[in-house]
Amino acid sequence: MRPDVSPSRAGLSRRDVFRTGGVMAAGLAASEPAPAAVTKAPSPEVYTRIGVRPFINCTATYTINGGSQMLPEVIAAIEQASYHHVNLDELMEKVGDRLAEMLEVGWGIVTAGAAAALTHATAGCLAGTDPEKIQRLPNLEGLKDEVIIPRESRNAYDHAVRTLGAKIIEVNSADELHAAISPHTAMIEVLGSYFGGAKFDLKDIAPIARAAGVPVLVDAAADYLSVPNPYIASGADLVAYSGGKIIRGPQNAGLLVGRRDLVRAAWANSSPHHAFGRGLKVAKEEIIGMLRAVEIWRTERDIQADFRVWESWYAQIGERITKVPGVRAEVRGPVRGGPFPTLDVSWDPERIGITAGQVGRMLLDGEPRIMTHAEGEGYSFLIRPVAMKPGEHEIVARRLYEVFSSATSVRKETREPSSPVADISGAWDVDIEYEVGSAQHKLLLAARGNRVTGSHLGWAYQGDLIGEIDGDRVKLRSSLPADGNVLSYTFTGSVSEDAISGDIALGEYGRARWKAHRHSSPV
Repeated sequence: MRPDVSPSRAGLSRRDVFRTGGVMAAGLAASEPAPAAVTKAPSPEVYTRIGVRPFINCTATYTINGGSQMLPEVIAAIEQASYHHVNLDELMEKVGDRLAEMLEVGWGIVTAGAAAALTHATAGCLAGTDPEKIQRLPNLEGLKDEVIIPRESRNAYDHAVRTLGAKIIEVNSADELHAAISPHTAMIEVLGSYFGGAKFDLKDIAPIARAAGVPVLVDAAADYLSVPNPYIASGADLVAYSGGKIIRGPQNAGLLVGRRDLVRAAWANSSPHHAFGRGLKVAKEEIIGMLRAVEIWRTERDIQADFRVWESWYAQIGERITKVPGVRAEVRGPVRGGPFPTLDVSWDPERIGITAGQVGRMLLDGEPRIMTHAEGEGYSFLIRPVAMKPGEHEIVARRLYEVFSSATSVRKETREPSSPVADISGAWDVDIEYEVGSAQHKLLLAARGNRVTGSHLGWAYQGDLIGEIDGDRVKLRSSLPADGNVLSYTFTGSVSEDAISGDIALGEYGRARWKAHRHSSPV
């Protein structure tokens, strides 16, 4: 689907959009065909001088890897905005009106990313524009204090809603939603599914919410902009977008659009106002940069043309790497949370004896560095295109070909694990020392030969555990469902009869040390 880019429909003309010579030059340059080779970029010395090595980004718009690349017009607008001072309330009034006009919504604000949009929307639904209630947040005494979220919509970004202290009520059907709505309900949040599907979705939820007078917020962070807005057309009141993903605005910007009164309430609860959202600051430069990205989207961008370019890159990558026997490459279409085509790269481990994690490390250790989703013990990974520059796909194809070609003579290690030095079945009390702080957990283990299964009981959450013991070495992996997120622990260590100790890998949260002792009494 191509977004409507008619200037007349948006109420814009090219004269309106390109008002300054510097921005006009950037816009005209961007409208020319993309070059076949990598374009000349400024020196990365700003990073390399402190020991940070940039990389080719095949992970699309992941925040931890820098998001997508800003449009040249956005960079020019940010620089121009940085030279002048304006009042942020005046600026947002005009930007909000412009967003409403271009996107055909009630109003809009620029936020410090999509997560900030979720927080501000929640605050607006909790406190409105009442200064006393705004000042009381996150103290919800006397206020509505519950947010309903369908089970399929739970995810790690629930934290942006929970941060205000609201209690999450999880539902999985229309009957459960009817039963959950009460005088305590402030809002219903739904994960965007325009590029995918859900069994219990906005179309099912909106009529029930509307009848009860409860606003609906859609987290559409990864989506691109469509006019008219499909979520609002289906009954949503508010929609949050990331600016630094496929829209290619500033990485630290986002949008909240929808019902005028609720968007203005979200603005009242956000920076620069002295409210709960004061710390989620968005500067004048990012406000202008985000507006510029939306203007370009409405007047210049053709997302289907982008898709065709990306698929041509995939064709070249696939043609090159599948010359290695055992390697496969398959293009997949847009899905919920990723509204762009991806390339699934996989291989036969009997012919190419390296794991995805080893491939990922080899790509990152090379020159130039390449960041991918290649990780773990499997034999496949996805390539995502949005942050790649023209010509970089050729480098990726060459490097992958070299990695796979060099691994065709490698065979999977088939060494049988050693007999365990001890039977570690039973309950274990675990002391964990984090970089800051400590906690007491419990492991309930069942060992059969070298295989270990069981449960991990954390300080607040619990989940399943699997692992193996090889002689006196143990490796245990657990997943703890945690309010929409999943916390992953990888325990490694050495075993004696009644003690285990070693390290824990905590994913994005770093590392820790652990010591475990057999529980002294029956569980």
